[in-house]
Amino acid sequence: MEKFLSNYLKVLKIERNFSKNTISAYQSDLSKYLMFLKRKNIVSLDDISHNIVSDYLRYLNSKGFAPSTISRYFSAIKTFHRFLSAENLTNSNPTLALSAPKIPKKLPDVLSVTEIDKLIHCIDKTTFLGIRNRAIIEILYSCGLRVTELCNIKIGDLFLDDDLLKVMGKGFKERLVPIGGNAKDYLKSYLSNYRYNYKAKIKDNEIFLSKNGKKLTRARINQILKACCKQANIEKNISPHTLRHSFATHLLEGGADLRYVQLLLGHSDISTTEIYTHL
Repeated sequence: MEKFLSNYLKVLKIERNFSKNTISAYQSDLSKYLMFLKRKNIVSLDDISHNIVSDYLRYLNSKGFAPSTISRYFSAIKTFHRFLSAENLTNSNPTLALSAPKIPKKLPDVLSVTEIDKLIHCIDKTTFLGIRNRAIIEILYSCGLRVTELCNIKIGDLFLDDDLLKVMGKGFKERLVPIGGNAKDYLKSYLSNYRYNYKAKIKDNEIFLSKNGKKLTRARINQILKACCKQANIEKNISPHTLRHSFATHLLEGGADLRYVQLLLGHSDISTTEIYTHL
């Protein structure tokens, strides 16, 4: 079964063009599923019944996993068994008779315009780190980027004369997003006064770097944002994605068209964008 899982992950990478992070998540979720099957002494794919899969979902529930997490596990299991059936590795698909647990609708957390102002104005703009951090937060909010998209922006993705950034989204889908005046000004200041000082240390062309001249990670950007929130006395538990939610919400409150917001966010399905209409 581990060999089948390995083959499935290769399909996700080569044929489905999934990102490294997504493949890693599938591998983690499905490895735990296979461990459960092993404890159940399942030795053949055809021994996996819908009752076995149901037992696993109940097991996850007993461990206190949230319905959204259980739904994610089930989605991974369902697509894995679909792959096994398509490859004729099993005679049946035990997930066909099952449905994912219902997830209560949860509205995303957002910051108000006042809180956004407090957040960006609390940053010390007289230092390298301050200019860099201001540029990061300005771009996350005013461009509505995912944190991974921000981490991966390279020099060649900047079209500042046209007020645009090229972004690589989920599924390796490229999109162009407009960059506002403030974000562009701080980005230019960071690039010209600080970023190019690290050129000798840089192997790649990522924009945002640490003090050591290395590409900033998602975790580090999350730490930077939390530190800025603490400094601004914002008590909400926020993440970089909160700025993306705030971006979409404030656009719709300002009268932007839903389809336009969908394109800016890079959502493939407009139903994903529609959640912001409930705020």
